[in-house]
Amino acid sequence: MEATQSEADAILRRAAFRLVPLILAMYIASFLNRVNAGFAALTMNHDLGFSPEVYGWGVGAFFWGYFLFEVPSNLIMEKVGARLWLSRIMITWAIVSMANAFVSGATSFFVVRFLLGVAEAGFYPGILLYFTYWFPAATRARILALFCMGIPVSNIIGSPLSSWLLGLEVDGLHGWQWMYIVEGIPTLLLGFLALWGLPDSPAKAKWLTPREKEIVLARLAQDPKGEVHGLGEMFKDWRVWALVVPDFTIVFCIYSLGLWMPQMVHAMGYSIKATGFILIIPYTVSLAILWGIGVSSDRTGRRVLHFVISCLFTAIGFFIAALGQGNPALVIFGYCLAAGGAYSGLATFWSVPPLFLGGTAAAGAFALINSIGNLSGSLGPGLVGFLLKLTGDYQAGLWMCVAVPLLSALSMAVLSKSVAPRR
Repeated sequence: MEATQSEADAILRRAAFRLVPLILAMYIASFLNRVNAGFAALTMNHDLGFSPEVYGWGVGAFFWGYFLFEVPSNLIMEKVGARLWLSRIMITWAIVSMANAFVSGATSFFVVRFLLGVAEAGFYPGILLYFTYWFPAATRARILALFCMGIPVSNIIGSPLSSWLLGLEVDGLHGWQWMYIVEGIPTLLLGFLALWGLPDSPAKAKWLTPREKEIVLARLAQDPKGEVHGLGEMFKDWRVWALVVPDFTIVFCIYSLGLWMPQMVHAMGYSIKATGFILIIPYTVSLAILWGIGVSSDRTGRRVLHFVISCLFTAIGFFIAALGQGNPALVIFGYCLAAGGAYSGLATFWSVPPLFLGGTAAAGAFALINSIGNLSGSLGPGLVGFLLKLTGDYQAGLWMCVAVPLLSALSMAVLSKSVAPRR
């Protein structure tokens, strides 16, 4: 048994080495196409005459399309397989993302953002479900932490790239139009690459021998089975619906920060180019926080505690940023903590539902929780835009973002005993 256990671990490390880089690249492309509107807004809003409110609610239209098609998309993936369905998602969203370059007003902006959500629906929960096919629960927080690194990495890459592309004025297109086109191309290529590089499950991996497949499947079979398996049972389980609250609130923080931080930094007096490089700082620091909390969560197995700690990091970061208005160094430090806390919160959150869910129930719950939770990606940026118009500065929006992760921490703490696996 000792030899089999170590052999299984070696095979899983090889699987992680083959699968995670491709999935991480896919998520980097995904998040870049979601939030590059934050950079486009630095010039697009002026060119198209968008007010802060129009921009804030417009970028949020993405999440309504995502919400409506999320659950069906994840259930289809379970039927047709991850390889085919994730590839389809990426190819269609790449095409729609590039279509952002041709919006001409508020209506077309809302429509394209909505269609982007429709195209991408199912990607994130589909990856979460895919990880349960490959990696045991004891290592999943670290795998999820690696996956969620796609958010800050997309911004580390995208910030200087987007700021450079905004300066292009070629063939009658503005820089923000070129930004949408150029940044959609990698997503399109990765969609075709996924057809080759993502086996549906260990049983279908051509690079595993029959014995290795048996070892991996036996290792996965050792995981405790969730109490809830059927789709009907999942919809009736109050814990699934209650988990929407911590997810909704932590995602609220991620998109409020991600879709407005370029404009908030630019408003401190920095040029577009300088803004792109300054934004690398909080996203780089967030990688260290994300990895540290993910590793600690796996070592201790205390998923809820690490989620609460992440939320407190987020609240403290927004508090420092709100209090430090007028002091750029203090504000950027606050953004470092807020970003690191929010991203690690998202990673640790998704290690909680599998504690009591399995099979079709897990597939449905991942999609249901994520689809409703992501609606905060519409509410958060919209409220920041509303408060900016109402008060004339970003401070009110930052104070709002101090309160939201505290609610996230409280809601998960209340749920802690209910979601713990029964022995």
